[in-house]
Parts: sequence; structure tokens; C-alpha cells
Amino acid sequence: MIGIHADHRQFLGLTATLLIVCLLAIPRWVMADGSELKSTGPAEVIRDVTEQIMSVVADANDYFDEDPDRYYQEIDAALADLVDWRGFATAVMGDYYSRGRTMDAAGREQLKRQRDAFAATLREGLIRSYAKGLLAFGGAQMEVQGAEASPQSARIASVTQLVYGEADRVYTIRYQMGQYKDGSWRLRNLIIETINLGEIYRNQFSALAQEADDDLDVAISQWNAMIAEQAEELARD
Repeated sequence: MIGIHADHRQFLGLTATLLIVCLLAIPRWVMADGSELKSTGPAEVIRDVTEQIMSVVADANDYFDEDPDRYYQEIDAALADLVDWRGFATAVMGDYYSRGRTMDAAGREQLKRQRDAFAATLREGLIRSYAKGLLAFGGAQMEVQGAEASPQSARIASVTQLVYGEADRVYTIRYQMGQYKDGSWRLRNLIIETINLGEIYRNQFSALAQEADDDLDVAISQWNAMIAEQAEELARD
């Protein structure tokens, strides 16, 4: 298993769990009449999606023990049309995907196949390993503080959210958002306290790839086992 610093363990569990929440903010919102809502700002996206996912979690408390697959399927169905899993996988692969720029056509095609396989693996692993953890946050109070635009670009913003946990513990979450050509705001990264999810997952993927002598197929095949082991260990702590 890839090691995790003890001081970061509790935050990593919360980070991975809340990733499912924030991923729902990715690419578009559809109104009742079927038209796309283009003007929703980044803070509104986070606020609305938090309410949406907490409603799903609240309903799941009534049936999860008898029918957990229904809950996983509903989470997966909600994410299916919203999440750019390939973009997420590309970011986690980091330099290993960037190497494609120096490859020939055959090498790039193989890399794209591996990226797509990893996207499917990420989707399955995150939902199966951490969606259950969302049930523990069904009654948590979450407060969106607002959005702060980047001085570099009006299309980049950081949204701050407070999550009130047990024993008066307050977690600060920062959603790093970008506005795309279609007007939608999409998640670029997630930071809880000092824990940067993008960096953690990139480092873990890099470590797996190095252990596999840069065989990405092997690294990808081992990813969900690593995530499941981490989830089990977090549950025991």
C-alpha cells in the first residue's frame, strides 16, 4: 500500500468522500424545460450541488442496508452524464500522460486507451469505496462562504465551503473552479485544510507506476485495490 502520513489520514478520508459531492458540479445544469443554465456562478454551483447530493444521501438512509446497490447505482447514474472522467484521469496520470507529446501515433493511441481504462477504474473505485462514507455526512452542516476570483483570469475562481463536523471541528474546503467555453464552471482541484487531492492522487499514481516499472496497465489494475485498502483502513481508525 502507498503510505499516508498519520496526520493526514483523517483529512484524506474526508477529502475522498467529499470528492463525490464536488464532482457533481462538473459540466452543466439543466432547467426543467430542458434548456441549459449557463449563468450559474461557481459558488451557486457548489451550493446547489451540496443540497442535491445531501438529499440523495438522506433518502438512501431508508434503504441502504437492504439495497446498497440501488444507492451505488443512483450515485453512478447521477455522475454518468456530469463528470468528465477522462479529464480527471488525465490530471491524475500527470506526467505519465504528458509523455504522449513525444510519442509516435501508435504510442499516443495506446496512452489514450490506458487513460480511458483508468477513467473507468477511477469511476468504479471512487463510487464503491467512498460513496458509503457520504452517509456519515448526511446530517452535517455545510456553508458556502462565497467565491473569490483569480487575479489572473475572471474564468478562474476559488469557492470556500465550511463543513461542521463532530466535536465542533470545522473543515475548510476550497474548490478550485474554471469556467469553460460553454459557460459552465467545472472543478479543477479540491483542497481540504492542507490536503490537496490532486497532488495526493498524482503522487499515488506515480508511485504505483514506478513500482510497476512504468507499466501503466499494471498500475491501473492495482489502483482500486489500493483505494479499497485505504478506505478499509480509514474505516477502522
